[in-house]
Amino acid sequence: MKKVGIVMGSDSDLPVCEKVVDTLRSLEVPFEVHVYSAHRTPEEARAFACSARENGFGVLIAMAGMAAHLAGALAANTTLPVIGIPCSGSVLDGIDALLSTVEMPSGIPVATVAINGGVNAALLSCEILALSDEALAERLLARRKAGTEAVRKKDAAIAAQFNQI
Repeated sequence: MKKVGIVMGSDSDLPVCEKVVDTLRSLEVPFEVHVYSAHRTPEEARAFACSARENGFGVLIAMAGMAAHLAGALAANTTLPVIGIPCSGSVLDGIDALLSTVEMPSGIPVATVAINGGVNAALLSCEILALSDEALAERLLARRKAGTEAVRKKDAAIAAQFNQI
């Protein structure tokens, strides 16, 4: 199975990264986590992206706040799918990162999830990998079914508590 490359622009993105890691672990998907800055360590970020395919990665996830150039910097140096997670910051609460991540020029696509959307980034990366991995596709389906059943149980509990018949 191909690995997921997870890159944080700063270790301040660790709470979002942990959501990605937990989700990938629950689906038994291999991954590596790194901290590379598009601005402070551009050579390392570029080298990682350029060699990602040869190093067994199938998709990259990049999370960054503020200027949030990391996902675009990685995408510019690989043809692997790149998923960007804009992270909230102290000034504009992640809107700046969202706009930086989603507004990529034609020819350099970055799939973008919600601000701090670590779980969805992990799930999207698994859906991409599941195109060629039937066992992973089955695990994703089982997760969806479990989510459906959890909502049904919550509905029944709320209905029993509040609905007067």
